Amino acid sequence: MAYLLLLVGFVILIKGADLLVEGASSGAKRLGIPPIVIGLTIVAFGTSMPELIVNIFASTRGNTDIAIGNILGSNIANILLILGISATIYPLAVKRSTTWKEIPLSLLAAVLVAFMANDAIIDGGTFSALTRIDGLVLLSFFIIFLYYIYGLSQSALVENAEAGIHKRTLPIALLMTFSGLICLTLGGKWVVDSAIAIAKTLGISESLIGLTIVAIGTSLPELATSAVAAYKKNADIAVGNIVGSNIFNIFWILGISATITPLPFAPILLRDIFMTILASLLLFIFMFIGKKHLLERWQGVGFILIYLAYIALLVTQELGVS
Repeated sequence: MAYLLLLVGFVILIKGADLLVEGASSGAKRLGIPPIVIGLTIVAFGTSMPELIVNIFASTRGNTDIAIGNILGSNIANILLILGISATIYPLAVKRSTTWKEIPLSLLAAVLVAFMANDAIIDGGTFSALTRIDGLVLLSFFIIFLYYIYGLSQSALVENAEAGIHKRTLPIALLMTFSGLICLTLGGKWVVDSAIAIAKTLGISESLIGLTIVAIGTSLPELATSAVAAYKKNADIAVGNIVGSNIFNIFWILGISATITPLPFAPILLRDIFMTILASLLLFIFMFIGKKHLLERWQGVGFILIYLAYIALLVTQELGVS
């Protein structure tokens, strides 16, 4: 029953995000709000809602391993699995600004978490956690990132994001928005509840569930968006969607989660932070290997193989601990 509830939860969660984005965007357009504002707020935030809702439920219930594992696992899957699949479908040309600004910013986000979450190592204490102060620092970086995005407000990426907005009647738009919020809440609750139940039934850690099943499930919207964009040879959306999502995940969602309640940081999660850093670093290095600013098919296959090896390592270590 828990597995069925998890699957249904993911479906409702993703559908809820879709309804929220479409309803809110349509309503904003009907009210005469500028398209750029819609693109920078509703569309951008809406695509991160599955991770955010799951993390809010996990944080408020004290299931911090799921909250942290969801974000780290999503960021690892975004680069190694989703970009790997997308590049295998079609080589992805990457803009110079993405190579020199956005990819390094996603790397900086991961490095910041590594420092913030390791108080015991850095300060010589006995307890490691992402505190409320750490959360506020992450949110401050997120505001800086939004300011940077505003500077790119006329870019093709934002224009493409705005192009699909339908101008529905206001009552329909409001109905879709509230329906989306209800679906997100219900789906998020089911995902967290079933993930906890599965972890207890199988005798495995909540962090493993968060890093794998929950992380991949909440990344399904990014997978669909980037894979379709790659198939249509629209590399800007395929790459920008992933890199932007990773920055959102750490600065916005992990920042909100840590501000709601401090997130105790298990030492084993250092492995996953380093994997997040490695994935971002590899993406940056690949921009200068082979054809510059191009993620080629062989690099995409390499990403997928690294991700499979990482999952195998997680399972092996979990079985070893058990």
